[in-house]
Formats: sequence, structure tokens, C-alpha cells
Amino acid sequence: MEKMIVKKPTPQELEQLGVKKWGIWTCEPKTFDWSYDDKETCYILEGKATVKAKDHEISFGSGDLVIFPKGLSCIWTVRENIKKHYKFG
Repeated sequence: MEKMIVKKPTPQELEQLGVKKWGIWTCEPKTFDWSYDDKETCYILEGKATVKAKDHEISFGSGDLVIFPKGLSCIWTVRENIKKHYKFG
């Protein structure tokens, strides 16, 4: 299975992806299980979280672009209120 990816995008990359047109999701600090039926790309506007899969763990926060592969089952730990733009597919 593909791994989760975290990177710091440039303003040009964000514009090219059309991030400002994506939906917005927010979440308060908590821990929960999640599974991805489709690939998700998200851009973190605020907050911090750690996502742990069977063989891989990432931490990310404001300014990070994160890609979750289709078929991933993981545990989210939101450490600071999260606000993100997101897109599936």
C-alpha cells in the first residue's frame, strides 16, 4: 500500500491544485479511527494532528499538504483544532 505523504507546498502549487475551491473540514481535539474509500488530498489551514497506520505514522500542521492513499485504515489524533481544505479522488 502507498504511504501517507506530507509536504510544504509553494503558493504556486496551491493555486495550481485549486485548493481554495475545495471543501473545508474542522475537528476539535480527539482520537478516532478512519478508513479512506478514496484518495484524499488536504491542505492544513490550522491545527496539528498525528495519523497512525499499521506501518507508518505522520504528524502535520498548519501549512502542510497531506495525501492519504485509497484503502488506508488509520487512527487520527487531533492535538489542536484542525481546519483543512480537502478533496477526494
